[in-house]
Formats: sequence, C-alpha cells, structure tokens
Amino acid sequence: MKNLVLIIAIAIILGSCGSSEIGELIGVQNRPQDWEQPLPYGMTYIPAGSYNMGPADQDVPYSMVSKSRTVTVGAFYMDETEITNNEYRQFVYWVRDSLAHVILGKNGSDPDAHYIKADRRGNQFDPLTNPRTFVKDFYFINWKTVIDWDGKEDPANKTALEEMFLPEHERFHFIKELDTRKLIYDFYWIDLRKAADKNNRYNYARIQEPGLGETYRLDTLGYPKSNGIIDRRSFIVHDQVQVYPDTLCWVHDFTYSYNEPLTKMYFWHPAYDNYPVVGVNWKQARAFCVWRTDLLNGYLAHNGEAFYNDIRLASESEWEWAARGGLDLNSYPNGGPYLKDITGCYIANFKNMRGNYVDDGAPQTSIVGHYLPNDYGLYDMSGNVAEWTNNAFDESMIDFGHDMNMDYTYNAKESDQEVLKRKTIRGGSWKDIGYYLQVSTRTYEYQDTAKSYIGFRCVQSYLGNSMNPNLKSSNYYQ
Repeated sequence: MKNLVLIIAIAIILGSCGSSEIGELIGVQNRPQDWEQPLPYGMTYIPAGSYNMGPADQDVPYSMVSKSRTVTVGAFYMDETEITNNEYRQFVYWVRDSLAHVILGKNGSDPDAHYIKADRRGNQFDPLTNPRTFVKDFYFINWKTVIDWDGKEDPANKTALEEMFLPEHERFHFIKELDTRKLIYDFYWIDLRKAADKNNRYNYARIQEPGLGETYRLDTLGYPKSNGIIDRRSFIVHDQVQVYPDTLCWVHDFTYSYNEPLTKMYFWHPAYDNYPVVGVNWKQARAFCVWRTDLLNGYLAHNGEAFYNDIRLASESEWEWAARGGLDLNSYPNGGPYLKDITGCYIANFKNMRGNYVDDGAPQTSIVGHYLPNDYGLYDMSGNVAEWTNNAFDESMIDFGHDMNMDYTYNAKESDQEVLKRKTIRGGSWKDIGYYLQVSTRTYEYQDTAKSYIGFRCVQSYLGNSMNPNLKSSNYYQ
C-alpha cells in the first residue's frame, strides 16, 4: 500500500513538471520543438569558419586596398548562382502587377476585388479606424484577382490601365509598350544601426507618483529630440526604387562597340532567361532582397510558420569566405593558382590573354552554372559578372573592421559626396582580366550606377549553432 502511495506521489510530481508553478526556473513552455530553418530555394549552406582574408599573390596594380588578416565568419546560406534575368523579372512583374492592382482598386470596374481587409497573417482591419480614402497602405492587395489588362470584363479596366503604358507620342511604330519608368518599388526597412546608437536610445522618464514613489513613464518624451528622433518610427526608413534594369548600359559602357542587340533583347528575350541579370545598381539589388524577404516570410506566415530572417547581400568577408570554398590562401575558387584546371579548361568566363574573349566559351556573359562550382557548390564566384556586396568601399576597411563577421555599411544619401556612394564589388566579370577574378581582389562602383558586367546574388544568415547544426538545447522539464 505504501509503495502504491509513493508511486502515485511521484507520478503527480512528474506530471506537474510541465507546469510553470513548481517554483523553479524552467523558461517559457510550449515553445516550438525541433525547429529547423528551411533551406531557401536555390541556395546552399556555407559553414562558419576562420580564414586569412586578403591576397595570396602579388598586388599587381599596387592598389594597396587589401591586406591579409584572419577573420571569422558565421554560417549562412548563399545563392548557388547569380540572380538570373528570369528571377529578377519575377520582381519586376510583381511591381508591375501591384501597380495595376492599385490603379484598378481606384478606378477599375470592381475596386473591392483588388483589395482585402486582412493581411497575410489574418489580422483584420477596422474600417472605422482605417477609413477607405484610397490609401493603399490600409489595405492589402488581393493577388487572387486576375488583372483585366485587355478590358474583356469591362472596357473601363483597360482605360484605367492606360497610364501604365507609354503615351502615344512616345511610341515607336505605334507599338503599345509598358512605361518602365513607372515601375517603382515602394518599401520600408529598419535602420538598426541608427537605433543602436547610444545617443538615439529611449530614456525612461522618472516621475514621482503620490504613494508610489518613483516610477517609469513610457512616452515620446524619452527620445532625444535634438537628434530628430520622435519615436520608434524614426528608425523605419521609407524608400522607393525604380526596379527596371538599365538595358542601355550595354551601349553606354562600350562606346566604340556594337552591343545594340543586347540592349534590345538581353533582359526580356527567353534566350537569356538563365543568364545573370545586369544593369542593376546597388540600390536595386538591395530592394530586390527586401522584396524577396517579404515574399518568403509572407508565404511562411500565411501557412502559420514563424520565420522572419532577412535575405540580403553578402558582406565582403562572407563573400570571400564563400568564394574560397573552405580553402585557405587560394587565389581562385577552384583552389589553384591558375584560371585553368588540370585538363586545361578554363574555370571562369573572363578576358583571356590580350582580348581573346571567346577562348573560355563565351564572348560576353554566359548562362549561369556553366563552369564547375567550388567546393561549397557555388558557381561563377569568379568571372561572368562581378557581384555587389552589402559593404561600402573604404581602402582601409580590412584594418579597422572587426575580425568577427567583418562588415562596413553606409547608406549614402543623394546629397552625400560621391566618395561616400562607393560600394564594393567582388569576383570580376566577362570583360575583366584574371587579376580581378582573384577571390581577394577588391574594387568598387557607385551605388546608383548600373553596369553591363555587374550582377548580384543573395545570402541569408543561419540561425542557431552554426558549428554544429544538429546540436539541440536541453530542457530538463520537458
């Protein structure tokens, strides 16, 4: 009988271990278990590690902008290839269609069909607090509604969408074409570095309450007005970027060269769908990352999955670590000191010899993934097109940057001097000599400048213990 009572008592105690009322520090219970970060489509895992960042060979032009330094990089995911024309076109089409929905939601035959009064997470909008004065931020686009481009359902829809196309006096041979100047992506991002500034932090106001002594008060008085900080909104940046690539860059970049066919067809023709997108400046590449983040996280949130990790451009230290493929002191992604492998085949698309562009198989850009990947499974880390990184360019960055996840960013304003608008590019391109294809070579271009030889790829930070992804945290009370 005593044994039975003891067993029952133990069962009661063990059964209460899942409760927070046992007087012990057990953390918040019923948290998601065995959570795994989804592998973004088209990306590959890059493990954390330390390496000697910087040149492994002679600084041929004596630029003195790169030194050897040991740095550590956390784990992340990176696109296997550069962003292609067809992938970037998805972004352009999204902006195009969203603009069409906004127009039809204002002037179309059925305005309510293009908007829903709940966001992707199911949060309903109160029409009393958000009156319908046609402010698009109050309502979310209903993407299930088919856009009536041709006015088949109602001619009024076609008339309303006319403003998206070139006016008749600008049309060539009277061909109706989309006015790409109107494809502007309207978005927001949080300036965490500005928010982290000690001078911009919120200071709780201490007031004397009768009978309560000193208490804290939460209001806008705690923010430093002298820095222009009103409240949390001061750290949310509203931005707008024209998203259509500069297709004229093919002609602009090479004055005495015939590149008109590429200007006319490179971005839109299906023959170039899997070629790297070019003519995209740094600001457009960053906007693409914001859109791609929202696209992924919106889908996951709609399906009840909590995941809000940014997709972004790589830092210089991340890019070089990924390009090396886990090898140290190598000049090129294949690990060797040359741009040919042991069979005598070129490992990248670049300017050979004194101008033999076709010797590597492509006179200009080539289809992504054509050459062999490095040991991390990444294609075209050298050659084809150079790639934007997230970092501002400074000649001495490797000296003052932190050796843990080295990063230097600066969001230049239009009014800033040109030198502050420099952004680092890496990897070299189809028009560059071998020196620029070395994994350690640093160079730059201006953030508002688009070139026919610069593209980009995206990364996403890995969450958790990057040295041992299979390590699970213990919980004694589970």
